[in-house]
Amino acid sequence: MEDPRRLIPRTDALLADPRFAVARERLGHDRVKAVVTAAQRRARAGEIAPQEVAQTALAALPRGTTGLRPVLNATGVILHTNLGRAPLSAAAREALQLAAGATDVELDLATGARGRRGRLALAALAGAVPVAESVHVVNNNAAALVLAATALAAGREIVISRGELIEIGDGFRLPELLVSTGARLREVGTTNRTTPDDYRRVIGPETGFVLKVHPSNYRIEGFTSGASVAALAALCMERKVPLVGDIGSGLLRPEPMLPDEPDAASWLGLGADLVTASGDKLLGGPQCGLLLGRADLVERLRRHPLARALRVDKLTMAALEATLNDTDTPVSRALGVGAAQLRQRAEHIAGRLREAGVGAGVVTSEAVVGGGGAPEVTLPSVAVALEAGLSVALRHGTPPVLGRVTDGRCLLDLRTLPAEDDETLIDAVRGAAACG
Repeated sequence: MEDPRRLIPRTDALLADPRFAVARERLGHDRVKAVVTAAQRRARAGEIAPQEVAQTALAALPRGTTGLRPVLNATGVILHTNLGRAPLSAAAREALQLAAGATDVELDLATGARGRRGRLALAALAGAVPVAESVHVVNNNAAALVLAATALAAGREIVISRGELIEIGDGFRLPELLVSTGARLREVGTTNRTTPDDYRRVIGPETGFVLKVHPSNYRIEGFTSGASVAALAALCMERKVPLVGDIGSGLLRPEPMLPDEPDAASWLGLGADLVTASGDKLLGGPQCGLLLGRADLVERLRRHPLARALRVDKLTMAALEATLNDTDTPVSRALGVGAAQLRQRAEHIAGRLREAGVGAGVVTSEAVVGGGGAPEVTLPSVAVALEAGLSVALRHGTPPVLGRVTDGRCLLDLRTLPAEDDETLIDAVRGAAACG
């Protein structure tokens, strides 16, 4: 009996196939060949039949020049870290296209001399928070804290409450991050209670700065107290040490939907000397770290040698500028959309699916901010309810659809899905149901 492995198509024959030839033009010979040989290995191992090699390899080829795949976020988590946090606005995406070519990112066209890198994005950031004397941008919020600690407290102490020694995600802990800069931590208070007097007792000649951290991804309830920004600002002014505040989630101004979430303008107005924040969370922009505050401190950080290693590229600056100039971002829409509008969309989607023979209902749901922001807040939402078994097929579809399985049902929460994607969602669910 002939060995079935002899039926596996040869590499040269597969690469000569017009479908693979087109892919080679787009992705390059080596990348396509690697996918083909991987499919051949699966056939030799008996995982697929020889006649399935070509189709398996074609299915494994990236649909674009990158292996990243766009997905539909119906999880109910607005800033889903695993899905890249804030989706960029149309204006930001257009800015990325423009910035991809040669631009005047660091050139003053009027004089022909070198210009300040990202000056338009920095001007937009300064305009968004007028109370800030100066601003700077680095590649993420952790980098902003590292730069502040290195420039202001290397070899000295950072005074911080024990209740604010947080873990920031993926096992990265704030204390370890700060100590890596050569600074020493001077912990005050307890996990649940810290007072201004706790800070007062330890601030001295070795203090580089006092750090106030908003614990954005958890909350402590019960017998608790903390020192306010205003109280710490008064103490720091008295002792002539800077107060650095990490608001984390990236609000530049108060957000009515999130009244307890701190924002940069408010903390600066209360007396913080320097505030750090993330650009890819509630601001709704690209990943970056924002530094806002006293001009002398920002300039000291900007001129520090480490700032060169932490600077952002022209694409980030372009997307940030566009985000700051755009009041209608996907994040702002997800926060502000009303439950009645969501229910109307859900009823329409469920009706279309039932017409196609797919069991679908409409249920009340709860969405969350995510990304380490506003852990105490749930947002009223509406979801399309499907049988739980469809969740796997939806995740493997084109495009993949991410929902959540709750109480034996797959819920597709519409607060995190733009209305313009409703038809794509309907087609994806139909396809998943057909495969099931």
